[in-house]
Amino acid sequence: MQQQNHPLFSATLGTQREIISYHFGSPGDKQVYIQASLHGDELPGMVVAWYLKQQLLRLEAEGKLNARITLVPLANPIAMSQHWHGSHMGRFHSESGQDFNRQFPTLGAALIPCLASKLTQDEQQNRRLIRAAINAHFNHISPASELESQRFILLSMAAQADLMLDLHCDWEAVPHLYTTPDAWPELEPLARLLGSQVQLLAQISGGEPFDEACCEPWITLAQHYGDDYPMPRGLLPATLELRGVCDVSAEQGEHDAGKIIAALTHGGFIAGDVAPLPALKNPPLLLSGCEYLFAPHSGVILHRRQPGEWIMAGDTVAEILDPLTDRLTPMVAQYGGLLYARHWMRFATSGMLVSRLAGKNAGRSGNLLVG
Repeated sequence: MQQQNHPLFSATLGTQREIISYHFGSPGDKQVYIQASLHGDELPGMVVAWYLKQQLLRLEAEGKLNARITLVPLANPIAMSQHWHGSHMGRFHSESGQDFNRQFPTLGAALIPCLASKLTQDEQQNRRLIRAAINAHFNHISPASELESQRFILLSMAAQADLMLDLHCDWEAVPHLYTTPDAWPELEPLARLLGSQVQLLAQISGGEPFDEACCEPWITLAQHYGDDYPMPRGLLPATLELRGVCDVSAEQGEHDAGKIIAALTHGGFIAGDVAPLPALKNPPLLLSGCEYLFAPHSGVILHRRQPGEWIMAGDTVAEILDPLTDRLTPMVAQYGGLLYARHWMRFATSGMLVSRLAGKNAGRSGNLLVG
């Protein structure tokens, strides 16, 4: 294992944060990138990453790694310092208000001229050239802020991978994942092994999240050069939502890490026996088909249904209680679906997102993600 320390651009005098990455296996054509806690207050993935580190150390010593695997257990050192009177504020950057998992830069257009006279008729060589171009791009630009430098460091490592896993969690939720329609067939074994109950697909979900920024340069370059050169498959992105913010335990972390190792083995990144895959819990759905339920007014949230339950159109999912006016307003599903996530808070401001259902018919457009 090799450890690398990546200093962030200093936000103010007397401070210096850094991202620490661990690299397993020998450099080669196959690469995997795994990070946790991009939203700093989402801790299940951080625990999983620690157990992954222990297992990868053992597998490396046994000579079973078929890929270069990069692990970043704590992807957001900025957020780890954002505490307000005992509450960890890890989703949004306190200075700018930006969601830490939005507004990642797109690289493809900048890489097109860099590769104009370099691409060959050898697909593997083109993969190496694209990775070198990504490296060179970030080596020649200077961040304007600490937040921007964090984005650059993470993206420079992750965008070179064949497979990128971003470990998150939701408020209160069943295990679920996000990926693209093109990547889904190769990521289905991971969903099966993790017991993911909801698989949400979108090519563009809006807001420039990390997973889409990682695969964007490969898609852009393939679209531009694909008619003239054999272009590599490109990066497979997956954002894994490991249940809810309070689902933090040694047992669960070790279990999930083992399932990720099994998926990497199934994908050929790790040598070993491959066991039969369990059944897929539910087929994939388009992210645009999900139904979001918002509080019609302020009040106490009284949940009537639990995560993991199937909701029919017309069912009451929760109620909002205003004890001053005696209003008790039901939140009714218009389309229905699997209740896969709900807010962990029990008091709603007017218009707050309370519950999310994975269905087929909502037909949303624009920014499809939360936040």
